[in-house]
Amino acid sequence: MIPRLVTVGWRPGDGRWRRVHVPVLPALLVLSPLLLPAVLGGLVACVVFGVSPLGALRGAGRLVWALPGTRFEIEQGRTAVLVNVR
Repeated sequence: MIPRLVTVGWRPGDGRWRRVHVPVLPALLVLSPLLLPAVLGGLVACVVFGVSPLGALRGAGRLVWALPGTRFEIEQGRTAVLVNVR
């Protein structure tokens, strides 16, 4: 299943949590003009490093498919960052 919502939360030094909910589909539509240069850059990188482009694409697809349910949390001192993918 493709992720539908990404929640990014952070706690600056004052101790209050702030959260931003980012729906994936609208963000993907806004960023779609950057998709073609990213794919071309990935193909060039595959050729330079001798990696199969089809294998790289398959791996990227599997990574995106596995993202729902991922929770990424970093805390250092009084500052914390949380990323939750649904």
